[in-house]
Amino acid sequence: MSTQTVLPEVPLPLTSTVVPKLTLTGTAISRPTVEPTSAPTRVEVIAKGNLFVRRGPDLAFNPISVLPKRQTAFPNGRDVLARWLRIPLPGDSSSFGWISIMSEFTEVIGEVNSLPEIEPTDWPELAFVRNCTHHQMMIEPAGILMPSIQYFPENDVRVNPGSYSVLDMDLDDYPEVLRIEIREGSAIDIIVDGNGEKKKCPTP
Repeated sequence: MSTQTVLPEVPLPLTSTVVPKLTLTGTAISRPTVEPTSAPTRVEVIAKGNLFVRRGPDLAFNPISVLPKRQTAFPNGRDVLARWLRIPLPGDSSSFGWISIMSEFTEVIGEVNSLPEIEPTDWPELAFVRNCTHHQMMIEPAGILMPSIQYFPENDVRVNPGSYSVLDMDLDDYPEVLRIEIREGSAIDIIVDGNGEKKKCPTP
């Protein structure tokens, strides 16, 4: 019979791990001082020539006034594309109209985008001119070429409000056949060519 030697239990020495105290050091983070936002610069519009003031922010709206040359206006709003500014009507600060800043006769001082965006609540009534002759016509100074009646319906074109001259392009000297005043909702027919020949427009 074999014997097994039993070793006496020897207590293990107690050890402790000393965790060193960590001292956090560093530089305090400084935050930039935020200056209060200053009020937006006032926007000014100076007319370098007589400017039409229109009923709405588009050439398709009727002119309702004129901002005379060298006069200054202070707009209170802009359209979504920042191409038109709403101003008080000259001589009537309680009513408003729109001027284009795309014109070479418009000088703007200040940040246009700082103005509030104003959405139109009305839309222009479209105006049209119809060429009922057998000659090509040109509407000046808009540079709109109007085909003859043989090219219906291209002979019926939309025209923005304004004053125009109609020229017969099929004759050598381009004679003027008509002067027209276009307003919103206008429908004007050209029935006489440069030779004095009259044509009747077909009934729609």
